[in-house]
Amino acid sequence: MNDIREVDVVVIGAGQAGLSSAYHLRRTGFVPDRDFVVLDHSPGPGGAWRYRWPSLTYGTVHGMHALPGMELTGADPARPSSEVITEYFDRYERAFGLRVRRPVDVRAVRAVRENGDGRLLVESSEGSWATRALISATGTWDRPFWPRYPGQETFRGRQLHTAQYPGPEAFAGLRVVVVGGGASGTQHLLEIAPYAASTTWVTRRPPVFREGPFDEEAGRAAVALVEERVRQGLPPRSVVSVTGLPLTDAIRQGIADGVLDRQPMFDRITPDGVEWKDGRRVEADVILWATGFRPAVDHLAPLRLREPGGGIRMEGTRVAADPRIHLVGYGPSASTIGANRAGRAAVRDIRRLLAEQPLAAA
Repeated sequence: MNDIREVDVVVIGAGQAGLSSAYHLRRTGFVPDRDFVVLDHSPGPGGAWRYRWPSLTYGTVHGMHALPGMELTGADPARPSSEVITEYFDRYERAFGLRVRRPVDVRAVRAVRENGDGRLLVESSEGSWATRALISATGTWDRPFWPRYPGQETFRGRQLHTAQYPGPEAFAGLRVVVVGGGASGTQHLLEIAPYAASTTWVTRRPPVFREGPFDEEAGRAAVALVEERVRQGLPPRSVVSVTGLPLTDAIRQGIADGVLDRQPMFDRITPDGVEWKDGRRVEADVILWATGFRPAVDHLAPLRLREPGGGIRMEGTRVAADPRIHLVGYGPSASTIGANRAGRAAVRDIRRLLAEQPLAAA
């Protein structure tokens, strides 16, 4: 262990959840690079926001909540959200001296048993850290979910995921099938339709549109449903899968124009498009998979935290099987305001843990 750096807390990820956690660590007395480190695999600030498509402007972002301790003010709503929020995160890191280390790829987290002091070993592209507690704030952007369908490998057109979405102009004159009933799928369709030769929308389940205001009580109820899943060790579902899609003026117009005319999921992919069991076919040049993301937690695999249900059982932000580990931005905290609150809760819990379990004597 002599060539391994030792800290009290390692934070993995510097998106909303990671920066919120780092802020609360520093605010409660932890010193960056001495007591804790923040490791981020991206080349610069911004978290997943730096990779959003250019047509997603700041004015069209739903529910971007400011980081703790610094408001985001005066942003031009017409600018790409990737630029606005990346610049904001950059200012935030510098203002609070969080000293994020990047680019650093965390490869694995393992339990350290030989020295008996209860540390975890974080192995990365820039060396290893032994830590008493871990905040994994790695989000989902790095794990786009690609469903598999018969014939997929035969398709002669282009297949891409929301994570690779280049903006609507790239689909000019093309026949596009958009797969997915979430917010991204509907946004893609509304953007692409004016440019494409045709669009077809397919989803596994009929979309659920929500009318009326979404108040604080409804928000708490939705988060509680997601939280119950992770408490049982089941894979988390997105909050929007519980809340439904807001029936905005743009959505209403898309329905009226026939752009948001949902079709049931096709049964197979052909070289020229997609087809259903009843023989119906749609020719396509592009299949755009707006099928969401999965939690990026592969680095935790050596700890064997997954439950038989496929998820990681949680108690708040704490992993039930290992109280040293917190997942922030996972399940019910996978929203910007949820990540802020979860970062504060995780740090409070970690402070208590470290106070109760002092290091073993050398």
